[in-house]
Amino acid sequence: MVSSQIIRGCLEQLRTITKTEFCVQDISGNPVAQTEGAVVPDKNMAAGFAQSAADSQIVGSSYYLKVRDDDELQFILTAQGSSEYTFMVARIAVSELENLIVAYKEKFDRNNFFQNLLLDNLLLVDIHNRSKKLHIANNVRRAILLFEMEAESEPIASEMLTGLFTVQNGDYLTEVDEQSVILIKSMEDQEGYEELEEIAKTAVDMLNTEVMVKVHASYGTIVNDLKDLSRSYKEARMAMDVGRIFYAGKRVISYNELGIGRLIYQLPPNLCRMFIREIFGGEGMTEFDQETITTVNTFFENNLNVSETARQLFVHRNTLVYRIEKLMKSTGLDIRTFDDAMTFKIALMVRAYMRDKELH
Repeated sequence: MVSSQIIRGCLEQLRTITKTEFCVQDISGNPVAQTEGAVVPDKNMAAGFAQSAADSQIVGSSYYLKVRDDDELQFILTAQGSSEYTFMVARIAVSELENLIVAYKEKFDRNNFFQNLLLDNLLLVDIHNRSKKLHIANNVRRAILLFEMEAESEPIASEMLTGLFTVQNGDYLTEVDEQSVILIKSMEDQEGYEELEEIAKTAVDMLNTEVMVKVHASYGTIVNDLKDLSRSYKEARMAMDVGRIFYAGKRVISYNELGIGRLIYQLPPNLCRMFIREIFGGEGMTEFDQETITTVNTFFENNLNVSETARQLFVHRNTLVYRIEKLMKSTGLDIRTFDDAMTFKIALMVRAYMRDKELH
């Protein structure tokens, strides 16, 4: 339903143009909104007119008209004045209000449709029937972009994204919780994942710099059918969760780039604990200091190149070798070899996953 604030805004605009005072009441005669100088008509008078068969009538120095949604009566509009001009203006006001009701109802219905579609709450036949009724094209290339932020920042982020992405371009925004905004992005035939990455980065940069909202974004695969949007949404949601655990430094993460993190994320916790015990023995991995973690991560980023790693860490080559050998003594893994390096990298990721499980 259209809010009283929206209705008042519409009436004030009409008043500015027509110099006519308006008031809107519900079918029981209770005031909903009115212009600044309007006098609220008698409640019983408005309620009585709502029960009558007439679409309009003049009482004293005001015209009463009915505002409908299809054939259902929604409001009573009064326009103060008894001239033909006032009646014409009142009819224009009724038309504006009825169009407003339709627009907001369609927006609500479309939002409800997308929410249920993404959450897999619709049958295939319902998807086709409702999309046709809402004038939503079926066979269009689309992808889901998920923007996540603090709950108190969500209204600001949603407003900014609404200005950036419009229905006219085939884009739709919706929400399924208080901490995220979902963009259903329409893609041109020549557009691919590079363009999707750029769109996500642009939106994140805008929110981070212009309104100081800390945002992370993720996106799923591009789909060609409306019914497959739920899959793209699940992929974007997984990318957001996996990115939080394994790629915390990235502001934008793609489902296609999750790599081994996606596999670990889907492993049962018991299997992860068993893996840690088998590799390191006892109850789990040894806790490493920040220097060791930084050394290992830099070593992996440089493809196990000792010289380049030592240069980036500003340490002597022998110092780096000493750290690696110290790590080997405590874990039994020599990360200078590919197999041990891969095992250790996976173990670090599994540990990060288990810690996230414990927190959530």
